[in-house]
Amino acid sequence: MPTPYDDFLDCSSFAVVGASDDIRKYGTKCYVCYKQNGREVYPVNPNRETVLGDPCYPNLQSLPEKVPAVSIITPPEVTERVVEDAIEAGVEYLWMQPGAESPSAIQRAEEAGLKVIANGPCLLVVLGYRENF
Repeated sequence: MPTPYDDFLDCSSFAVVGASDDIRKYGTKCYVCYKQNGREVYPVNPNRETVLGDPCYPNLQSLPEKVPAVSIITPPEVTERVVEDAIEAGVEYLWMQPGAESPSAIQRAEEAGLKVIANGPCLLVVLGYRENF
């Protein structure tokens, strides 16, 4: 029986909200982890034009394609705004990484019909992250 993680990771493309050029930050590590595993992934950060040399997008609506799955690595108060962005962009799955969760964001996303992973393990553990890339 598939787990919520399996369903999420079976998606065709992903976005990482909170990626930057700082490889010490978990948003960037999540972005790199998707790439290490051969996934189509887009960085989202309204304060960056690029992430590790790749084009970065200010929000989910500005992505070159509709992505079904989004990893969120932001402070909880920002996560609440990201959920609204995800609803507007037609996202199906959200994975709120540890520390990004907000009870109101989880509730809002679930009420809007999104499948939410929260209060669980980090993507880096589930998908497998290599520090040397």
